[in-house]
Amino acid sequence: MCGEQYIKEAPPRGLSMVNYWLMKSEPDVYPYSQLVADGSTHWDGVRNYQARNMMRDAMKIGDLVLYYHSNHKPPHVVGVARVAKEGYPDHTSWDSSSKYFDPKSSPENPRWFMVDLEPVMELAHIVPLQDIRDNPACAEMLLIRRGQRLSIQPVELADFSTVLSMGGSTMEGL
Repeated sequence: MCGEQYIKEAPPRGLSMVNYWLMKSEPDVYPYSQLVADGSTHWDGVRNYQARNMMRDAMKIGDLVLYYHSNHKPPHVVGVARVAKEGYPDHTSWDSSSKYFDPKSSPENPRWFMVDLEPVMELAHIVPLQDIRDNPACAEMLLIRRGQRLSIQPVELADFSTVLSMGGSTMEGL
């Protein structure tokens, strides 16, 4: 079964192994199409310590990300992105005019971190949250657990592959 075991911070990392993630963005804030148009982006504004720790400590260049549109009817996975730059301080926390400003964060003592993402591929068709819930192969995915609201989540390889398949794509060529 997919997702046999999850840990709180991130999947274990072996030599040159890729980790898999799901990252949520509201489509009216930063849709996957904008990532494609921009070619890459920094993933700023995360203000949850667990998600910050994953970006700062666990996400590595080459890790693959299911790009999830949240706060949308229906919420869904729309594409795949890749980590292009490992965790570094989120400079928006130092900008007093930014909605992500944090007076307790500074360049000398950064509190928040971000990674850079680049687009890999748009799925042939979106994978709605309900379809993921209804697929027994993904019964243990963090995304569908009650109370799970983190904007960044580790994903098991089997679940990642299943979601790609549901979207009409495969792991080949990633």
